[in-house]
Amino acid sequence: MTPYPTTLLAISISLVGAVTAFGSTSVAADAPDPAKVSGPNACAECHKQEVESWKGSHHYKTFRDMPRNEEAKVIADRMGVRRIKVESLCLGCHFTVQAKDNRPEPIAGISCESCHSASQDWVKVHSGYSGKTAATESKAEEAARWKLAESKGMIRPASLYRLAKNCYSCHVVPNEDLVNTGGHKAGSPFELVSWSQGEVRHNTWNSKGKENVAASPARKRMLYLIGLGVELETALRAVGKATVRKPYAFLMAQRVDRARKQMAAAAKAAPDVPEIEKIVELAHSAGLKLNNNRSLTAAADGVQALLEKISTSYDGSTLTGLDALVPAAAAYKGTARAAAAVN
Repeated sequence: MTPYPTTLLAISISLVGAVTAFGSTSVAADAPDPAKVSGPNACAECHKQEVESWKGSHHYKTFRDMPRNEEAKVIADRMGVRRIKVESLCLGCHFTVQAKDNRPEPIAGISCESCHSASQDWVKVHSGYSGKTAATESKAEEAARWKLAESKGMIRPASLYRLAKNCYSCHVVPNEDLVNTGGHKAGSPFELVSWSQGEVRHNTWNSKGKENVAASPARKRMLYLIGLGVELETALRAVGKATVRKPYAFLMAQRVDRARKQMAAAAKAAPDVPEIEKIVELAHSAGLKLNNNRSLTAAADGVQALLEKISTSYDGSTLTGLDALVPAAAAYKGTARAAAAVN
């Protein structure tokens, strides 16, 4: 194995994953609560076009493909997982899991609630038009409805920080043992614009299925900036929670190092956003070294607070300096379904 540079080292407390309602360990710290999952069929009642787009994605295909994947089988064997679709080490990130007879049962691949959160608490609120119709609900009632849905856990596309945080909870693997022992990758080469505008794009609701429109330039700037910030925050937390000088520690530290440099470039490109420069300063405030969890977590908490402020204080319209950094269409992960394919 190629040695990792000692300057990219970190680590303190083990993060083995989140404990689910069933008492098992899951990779995704923010995996939806199986007891509150409605399932993609419930979403398809109103979101037919969006679900059809989803069916053309790798998110959909993982339900069938992952248990047959030879690399996945090797990782599972190293981790002592006998059945990929049963043991929750894999379930949190790779499947949509619903509680049936008080047991977790995978019902789909990565689906609606994997991204927008388990829906049973908010599904009727978000689609209820405040007890009226789309034509008669007032703007104030609509705003109150969305606020209530979000308070019940819904992650809306407009909630950029929460949306990005949810993506990175799986795309940066929060499980040291899974990487060091299982040989699992430490995460995807994930970038929010290029992945959200590719095959997973399902922006068809407002056009009633006539168009699967790309994000506006302003939104792409925000997606890029918030996504990059969450990459940095998530990797800082991961570095602080690793425990040994093995691949996980070094790979996560490398993610921090790369994100630091990219955020510095963003600060230079958008000097009118002082929060970006503050993020850069925080990112360098804690050393990437062993037993430094407290400082790294404090830095990550500071980055989080600034990202939340940016997501609510800016709409991207003034951040034109970021355009040179935002990935172009050629870099998108897969191809979005055209309107004709969605109808």
